[in-house]
Amino acid sequence: MIPLLVDFSQKKVAIFGGGDVGARKAAFFAPEADVVVYSRSFSPAFGDLPVEKVAVDLDAIPDEKLSSLLEGVFCAVAATSSAKINNRIGAACRERGILFDNAGGEQGDILIPSVVRGENFLIAVSTGGASPAVSRFIREHLEASLPHLDRMIALQERLRAYLRECEPDVSARREILQNVLADRDVWAALGKGETFTWSLIAGRYLK
Repeated sequence: MIPLLVDFSQKKVAIFGGGDVGARKAAFFAPEADVVVYSRSFSPAFGDLPVEKVAVDLDAIPDEKLSSLLEGVFCAVAATSSAKINNRIGAACRERGILFDNAGGEQGDILIPSVVRGENFLIAVSTGGASPAVSRFIREHLEASLPHLDRMIALQERLRAYLRECEPDVSARREILQNVLADRDVWAALGKGETFTWSLIAGRYLK
């Protein structure tokens, strides 16, 4: 599998299964995509998620009806408690060329990763389905160990723009950026605000 970042705006995602797993999958896509969820019942975990919920008995749905539910769908997720139903949904997706994630059953052609997200970054972690716990552990470790990552990215952007104006040597600019990134005092200073951090950088690296 090849990792990609895909724009899901104005794309339709179908979630099959209204349990807690389906809710987690729906929450993953809901901020960007148009999400519709098919199930006989829906977990309270759906809460106020901005998704369309459609009552459907997936145990008894005929092939023609299942195919119609996939009309206009860009990506589908099978999250029912039945591997047989999930696999059947996967087969229907393959026939229509629809991206498919299977929460339980034969592996589909996509996997939903554990995500660390900020204003300026997006990090996705996956173990290929072997250990969701490890993916979650890595995500939580990154969140705990790099609490100011958003601020560092914004600082690097400002510093790059500044250096392009005053330092003609590309190698020198690259070295300063790398030194700032590796400076633990700079990371600590980020918690005290941009002005304090810039003053520290100016004193060490911009003389």
